[in-house]
Amino acid sequence: MIDINATLIAQMLNFLLLVVLLRIFAYKPIVKVLKEREDRIANSIKKADDDAAAAQATLKEYQDQLAGARLKAQDIMDKAEKRANEEHETSIQATKTEIQQMKEAAQQEIQRERAQAVEKLKGEVVALSVAAAEKIVSKKINAAENEVLIKEFIDQLDKDKIGDLPC
Repeated sequence: MIDINATLIAQMLNFLLLVVLLRIFAYKPIVKVLKEREDRIANSIKKADDDAAAAQATLKEYQDQLAGARLKAQDIMDKAEKRANEEHETSIQATKTEIQQMKEAAQQEIQRERAQAVEKLKGEVVALSVAAAEKIVSKKINAAENEVLIKEFIDQLDKDKIGDLPC
């Protein structure tokens, strides 16, 4: 059985005193340190969450700026392509106009050379006609009759075609 004596009471008083002292000097400071550590950890977690939210907001802002920059870049590219196309079309039109002018100048040059050739040919035909007429007609024709015959011959040439060229 249990023997209750002074030693047991002294041991119980010592134990209670030890519990009270431990509670005052050890338990409360340990609980206080644990509470402070818990608060620091909670603050760190809250700060990390706030930093993550700020980072997410910054990321969103950068993504929006990047999207805006991409739109601007695409707009610049579209404008540059449109301008290049317009310049290309302008260049094509200028080249077509230049070609048309060259064609017209060539046509005018051909007409001018043709007129010169016809005039030269008329002169040669007149000279040959006069020479042939002199040989055929052994009589002498006066200048007025000669002029009338030449004009009639030239008028006849103008109405007809010489070779493949119209006179």
